[in-house]
Amino acid sequence: MNDRHGLLTQPIGRVLLNMSLPNLIGILTILGFSLVDTFFISQLGTESLAAISFTFPVTLIISSIAIGIGAGVSTNLGRLIGGGQADKAKVFLHDSLLLTFMLIALISMLGSLCIGPLFSLLGANDSSLPLIADYMFLWYLGAPLLVLLMVGNQGLRATGDTRSPAKIMMLAALINLILDPLLIFGIGPFPRLEIQGAAIATVISWVVALSLSSYLLIFKRHLVEFADFNMVRLKRNWKQLAHIAQPAALMNLLNPLANAIIMAMLARIDHGAVAAFGAGIRIESVLLIAVMALSSSLVPFIAQNLGAGQTERARDALLLSLKFILVFQTLLYLPLLLLSEPIAQLFSGDPQVVEWLSFYILMIPAAYGPLGIVILMATSLNAYHRPMSSLILNVCRLFLIMLPLAALGSYLGGIKGLLLALPISNTLMGITCYILATKISEPEQLKHTQNYAAGTNKKVKSH
Repeated sequence: MNDRHGLLTQPIGRVLLNMSLPNLIGILTILGFSLVDTFFISQLGTESLAAISFTFPVTLIISSIAIGIGAGVSTNLGRLIGGGQADKAKVFLHDSLLLTFMLIALISMLGSLCIGPLFSLLGANDSSLPLIADYMFLWYLGAPLLVLLMVGNQGLRATGDTRSPAKIMMLAALINLILDPLLIFGIGPFPRLEIQGAAIATVISWVVALSLSSYLLIFKRHLVEFADFNMVRLKRNWKQLAHIAQPAALMNLLNPLANAIIMAMLARIDHGAVAAFGAGIRIESVLLIAVMALSSSLVPFIAQNLGAGQTERARDALLLSLKFILVFQTLLYLPLLLLSEPIAQLFSGDPQVVEWLSFYILMIPAAYGPLGIVILMATSLNAYHRPMSSLILNVCRLFLIMLPLAALGSYLGGIKGLLLALPISNTLMGITCYILATKISEPEQLKHTQNYAAGTNKKVKSH
């Protein structure tokens, strides 16, 4: 593990671009799973679209845990690699994957036993619940595979390799795209399984992707070392992982929790609004892929440079990224002013759903520039070993600003008033995060991080 990808030496803009482009493709394919499922399931009718929309906050919770663990893996591996400790990085990745599998297997088992009560609490009605159960039972069975895949890919990205994870996810997305219509509609010799077929197609694609990722990690790149069972070492590495992973997972869990609360508010007004909101969240994910791609590159970049003591280089990368994403997302919004209704019509033929979804597309993305700043700042704080600050930012955005505004908007303006709370909240928090970024990037503020990294390296070497 050397600096063959140039994270420590090559021009910042070029390195982040070279890392982010494959990430862009990889994340787009991951999001494509959800969009493809939503598109084909929407052809089954509004009830099926509402059912798949109800599943989104719950599936996003599992994904958020994976993202949190992935952040811990990426940050710690980046520090170890940047500090020239490749052997310890291999053992750390092994121990992290072991914990990942045990944790998600337990959560999935509990989730599969609570499908009815959980989704009833979210507002699903009697006609939606059987459809949700058909999808979620199979999804839970495959969830450990998905999370191992996501965390393993973060291990590859921590070395600077963003191309291999992108290729793996492209293949998985292609398999899902082919199998979805075959299994949902029963084309040719395949049975018509409707919403259940979407879950089967997704799980099959995960199996293929995980197999390829495991081959790269274990056999080709030798990034995982199968160390003997040592509880002292496991506790030490799990504690080091949890320092970043726990707050990062909680931070990512806040978004699906807030979405679930908003969805419950909408369900009490109009089930068509739930279908529109579910489709809107999926569209939002695609519109934010540049933010996701850049954040996935920025964390290992900052972590490796902080591990190597190059704090100025880490600071410059953060500020450059914030400025770029604000301009990029603002320009990306302009075509939506003309295309909101045609895009909405792709997901539903119900006039009411189209109306709500068109409004969502027209208003919410207007603040994706400030939201991008929030996301980049929050993920970068993990690389700076300040995960609690990242968590606090999102708690303030979602629970102190967005949800109270959503409740007020719902009372004053119904569904449209509720939805308007989202861009207002994101704009206010984006301004705040940019101000915080300029302050955290001051050299005197970075001394704490530099000292922390030095102390961590000494502790690791002492073991």
